[in-house]
Amino acid sequence: MKKLNEDIIAFFQRQPFVIISSIDKKGYPHNACKGIVDIDKSGRIYLLDLYKARTYENIKSNPQISITAVDEHKFIGYCLKGRADIIKEKQMSPWLIELWEKRITKRISHRLLKNLQGQKGHASHPEALLPRPAYLIEVEVQEVTDLSPFNKSISLA
Repeated sequence: MKKLNEDIIAFFQRQPFVIISSIDKKGYPHNACKGIVDIDKSGRIYLLDLYKARTYENIKSNPQISITAVDEHKFIGYCLKGRADIIKEKQMSPWLIELWEKRITKRISHRLLKNLQGQKGHASHPEALLPRPAYLIEVEVQEVTDLSPFNKSISLA
């Protein structure tokens, strides 16, 4: 595993959510929206999942996943491919929970500001009703694909 560059780290840290793709037992892809809690230079990404549902079951049987995010306005995006490990709630570091709580607060504040500016979205603040995270997904990135036109995959293995 090699380091992620600062541009990729900053890009993913700016995203309100990413799309996680996992594979079910029948071989079909499953996509889910998740929030990145932390991403470090070594190529590790931490996501807190609120439900032990499809993504959880898929990672247990096949740890290969991808994390995708795009910025339509800037016409850039990346797909990070790698191996996921499940870290149970009892083993989660308190600092990750604190980071998650800060991200939720930021999302609620962002929604409030947009509503005040007249950009009406969801009538309530669904983030405030989210349950406590059920487990942590730790991903070791092995490959980065730049989704901008004419760019190629970068192998980190």
